[in-house]
Amino acid sequence: MSNEVELVSDGDSLAVIGDSADVERFLSTTGLTTAPSKALDLHRISSLMGTAGAASRVGADVAANSGRWVKLTAESAAAVKKYGLMPTKTPGVSHAMVGQPGDIKQWLQIASTRTALLSGPMALTALSTMMQQRAMQQQMDEIVEYLQEINEKIDDILRNQKEAVLADLIGVDLIIEDALTVRDEVGRVSETTWSKVQGTALTIARTQAYALKQLEAIAERLEKKADLGAIAKATKSAEPQVREWLAVIARTFHLQDGLWVLELDRVLDQSPDEIESHRAGLNAARRNRGELIALRTQLLLTQMGATINRANSNVLFKPFDAPAAVRSSNSLAAGVIDFRSRIGIESAQDPTEMKRWGQAAIELRDRVVATASDGATTAARIGAQSYDRAAGMLRKLDTGGDGLPDKRRVMTVAEDASAKIKGTATGVAGALGSRLRHAGGESIASIDNTPELMPKSDAPTLLRKAGRPESDRSQGDSN
Repeated sequence: MSNEVELVSDGDSLAVIGDSADVERFLSTTGLTTAPSKALDLHRISSLMGTAGAASRVGADVAANSGRWVKLTAESAAAVKKYGLMPTKTPGVSHAMVGQPGDIKQWLQIASTRTALLSGPMALTALSTMMQQRAMQQQMDEIVEYLQEINEKIDDILRNQKEAVLADLIGVDLIIEDALTVRDEVGRVSETTWSKVQGTALTIARTQAYALKQLEAIAERLEKKADLGAIAKATKSAEPQVREWLAVIARTFHLQDGLWVLELDRVLDQSPDEIESHRAGLNAARRNRGELIALRTQLLLTQMGATINRANSNVLFKPFDAPAAVRSSNSLAAGVIDFRSRIGIESAQDPTEMKRWGQAAIELRDRVVATASDGATTAARIGAQSYDRAAGMLRKLDTGGDGLPDKRRVMTVAEDASAKIKGTATGVAGALGSRLRHAGGESIASIDNTPELMPKSDAPTLLRKAGRPESDRSQGDSN
């Protein structure tokens, strides 16, 4: 145990090479033990050294060391940067030698040069290729786990389809799985093995394209539904269909990665000088494939979001259909988001809460009260202005000869105006309350019991706004 490990990163993952005990201690102290990881076969590097002499020089290092591939998250990738990994001549690959010198408990960079194991001209290229393969295999494992969790029998789904291209995928599955098994046993992809799998790419691509087209058609059918009740039923009916087609796409993703693992081995064996450009090409192809799947599945998520927003805005008058539409849409969207996460596609959507009928009714009540109150205030202002215009006529009712109108007659006129305004506002609230009870089967007492918007006590206020002095009012009251 030398308390030293060698680190190599391609940006998405990290290779840790050294004594097995040192490797485990480094992973433990840096918090990487919980990250997905796989063993690295270092013998593959020595086989690419070119000459027997070069291979023998690193043979001892291969025997004494072990390697571990670790998948990096955004957080762990940022943490690894502190070890000072430096860019190498291999595109996208960085390297550092770290250790725990003396009694220092932290891992520090102790050298910038590579060990003999990674000093060969093809060593880092071979290692970065192995890291890419491990990343694909990790993705394959996650897809297998996903298919087990949703309990979809892919073979049964494919057999039930009338399209021949889907049935052909069953045979492709067997061919690629057999080739991967042979590769693990032999350590390489022979010409015989490659000849069996090299024609499978077309079937995988056709099946994936067909499944994506089915998802697009489902999204279009749901978009054409107008009634919330029909949308709820259609979405619920579409959910198992969507789940099946997502399972088919996941399987094609799994098989494509398996084929690319075999392809990288084959190129590394036959044309090692081309491996860097081939790796870059495969990375671009994987990225394009992921973007295509993200785009097609986003159509479903967008449609589900629109359905939920529409349902929540109509829950007051659709108390049964709206919640059903929200539940079915959230359930379908959750399955799509889970699928996307398993193949490395991020989703910004979260399940949207269903707006309850009572909540919608309360919101409407508040709007009714606010609107009615604003209307009453406007009516009072107009009433005061009208009073000014009618003041001359009211003075004709003067019976005391003091220039003041008779109190009883004025109060009768003002109270009659106030009652008409109040009755109009109350009638609006009452009508809406009746509509709410009819739609939801329940009542909201606060709507029916809305406080009077212009009580009788406001009639003297109209007189005050008309300019009648306080002393005159007192004198009139005494009469």
